[in-house]
Amino acid sequence: MGTPVRKPADRRWCEQVTVAFHNTGASAVRSGTATFGTHIIGALGVDWGTIESSEELPAPIAAGARKERTWTVCADAWRVPLGMHVETRDVSAWVRWE
Repeated sequence: MGTPVRKPADRRWCEQVTVAFHNTGASAVRSGTATFGTHIIGALGVDWGTIESSEELPAPIAAGARKERTWTVCADAWRVPLGMHVETRDVSAWVRWE
């Protein structure tokens, strides 16, 4: 799994997150889940908390193949008051092999 690449979205409580997944195994990845840790950041840079969300992996991913996908990752609007923003810093993946 690659490092998440973040881009602002049209709302301060959302962002576009692109992640590349590389299957280094000998079998295809049949399914799985990407879990995002989205941090709520205050106006002075204080990290007020982390919200988790999950999305399906871009499966199947053949053995040795690489797939990239972009998701719109959002927190609830009420969690991100004016002057604050989100940063999706953490991504983990759970996979199911064929």
